[in-house]
Amino acid sequence: MTPKALDRELPGILDGISLIAGGANVILQLARPGVGYGVLESRVESGQIFRRPLKRTRTTLTYLAVALAGTDREKQAYRRAIDEVHAQVYSTARSPVQYSAFDHDLQLWVTACLYWGFADTWRQLRGEPDPVSASVFYQRAAALGTTLQVSPERWPTDLAAFQSYWQRELARLQIDPPVRAYLTDIAELKFLPRIVSFTLGPLNRFITAGFLPPQVREQMHFVWGAKQQRKFGRLIAACALVNRRLPRIIRQLPFLVVLWDFRRRLRRGVPLV
Repeated sequence: MTPKALDRELPGILDGISLIAGGANVILQLARPGVGYGVLESRVESGQIFRRPLKRTRTTLTYLAVALAGTDREKQAYRRAIDEVHAQVYSTARSPVQYSAFDHDLQLWVTACLYWGFADTWRQLRGEPDPVSASVFYQRAAALGTTLQVSPERWPTDLAAFQSYWQRELARLQIDPPVRAYLTDIAELKFLPRIVSFTLGPLNRFITAGFLPPQVREQMHFVWGAKQQRKFGRLIAACALVNRRLPRIIRQLPFLVVLWDFRRRLRRGVPLV
């Protein structure tokens, strides 16, 4: 399904404005200890956001775009490329927890976070979707996992089953101090030049906190109350108002750019990741 067709079926689902919740989604993923320490201890130099922030961002956005709007051939090609990287991510005897990037439970959790991030921002920016649209996107979102190692049968069968899984897994999350420090730096944009983190870091931390479930926000030690929630609500409403007035191509631009770049790389036979 092309980005244009996807927007016609599920208006706004692939809008670039959803990326403002990216920090919150990273925190959710890494709040699972196996994922958190897997990233913290990763040997993949090119995947380190504090060393290669643009490449790390491009890789993530490309994965999302290919999973939701790529062909089967494109998904298979990107899966092979990511598998080569993931083969280098596994725990050692000194790791606080045991993990592997090929662990199906951890990949299912990452997939669930990616789906939840899309669905949550879609709801907050476009309003509560009707049940049919919500169900259609949920089924399409399975590709966020099957493009990795998650088999279709492991994806919860419907939204009700997903909610049960989601609440159960949220209760198991644990953010240890080293992972919290790493995630706080991401929320404050400290992987970007100092002028950017100094000027935009506090705003990004606020937005990141706003998109987090309360129990995860608490584990991050982010202060939040009624005043912050009202301010966050006004900010999101303003973003939604502006975004809905933009042409589709502008709304989807970040995903369109990385999809174009991916296809160019695939044609030329150059590394995809």
